[in-house]
Amino acid sequence: MTAPLLVFGWGNASRGDDALGPLFVECLRSALAGRADVDVIDDYQLMVEHALDLAGRERVLFVDASLDATPPFEARPLRAAADPSLSSHALSPRALMQVYRDVHGQDPPPCTLLAIRGERFELGAAPTEAALANLAAALQWARGWLALPQEAACA
Repeated sequence: MTAPLLVFGWGNASRGDDALGPLFVECLRSALAGRADVDVIDDYQLMVEHALDLAGRERVLFVDASLDATPPFEARPLRAAADPSLSSHALSPRALMQVYRDVHGQDPPPCTLLAIRGERFELGAAPTEAALANLAAALQWARGWLALPQEAACA
């Protein structure tokens, strides 16, 4: 049985603040232990194959680090759209949603992008203190999106 909610975080844990997506997912895995209504996935990047992960969902939350997001994070609904990433190995969330539409012949479930502000993405760097504070704020926001009780804190 497919869980109605999906949280999908991506990024490279070896590249400083790019680890925010995987760190977000890691935290939620422990906070959501025992809940069958939410699946959490992390990967290095979004790929065409991930369109299959959207099937059967009621809502999807994409989580990634961003140099462009207003601190501490931005959350915004997404619409499927072809973009230049559609022809590359790694996709944007909007392009992934378009792949879903093309494959299934219907709109994907409602999707939200949670872009957590990061500052440094150098190989081998640890996440910055500012990024970790932004992560904590994003996790607090996600509690509402997931209807998590306050005691399920993880950051």
